[in-house]
Amino acid sequence: MGFGGSDEGYRRPSGRVTSSKIVIAGGFGVGKTTLVGSVSEITPLTTEAIMTSASVGVDETAGVPGKTTTTVAMDFGRITIDQDLILYLFGTPGQTRFWFMWDELVKGAIGAIVLVDTRRLADCFAAVDFFEHRGLPYLVAVNCFDGVQLHQLEDVREALAVGPQVPVIPCDARSRESTKQVLITLVEYVLNMRRTRQTTPSR
Repeated sequence: MGFGGSDEGYRRPSGRVTSSKIVIAGGFGVGKTTLVGSVSEITPLTTEAIMTSASVGVDETAGVPGKTTTTVAMDFGRITIDQDLILYLFGTPGQTRFWFMWDELVKGAIGAIVLVDTRRLADCFAAVDFFEHRGLPYLVAVNCFDGVQLHQLEDVREALAVGPQVPVIPCDARSRESTKQVLITLVEYVLNMRRTRQTTPSR
């Protein structure tokens, strides 16, 4: 599919704009706020709060020693992918104590990104399970901190026990182009899934 676009299943009549909602999830400190901020064409809405002594023993910071703030509700951004497709991005809070918000954040979403830090892979298991159980299409984006991919993508797929149909791709959450490519990959995946369902005979 080309997003400059010749795909008739994607393009809309001239003058019509389609907007879609994408959810970005993952563990605490994995880079969700950074991802939304790097690609959003508007000033992102963030709900970052300074971490205080009250979070000691509640939020696991061992893997992110330099982190001093945390998302307490959501991150919000917007990007125009094509002349007739706008994506609204909703980043979830990563800590378990805020997971009750996820059900509301995913309402109306067409798909999700599970952002992964392979140094703390177990932190994203909950997000994978969440989207699997709700039947929401998702992909796994491996955040390459400092531009280094520490593990082979197929090894990450095996460790997460995700199916072969789920895209597992590298990304740099700091890079607009890298993040934009992740979003395009997700939209293409969602559209391909929908086409497959439409062409599969019902039993």
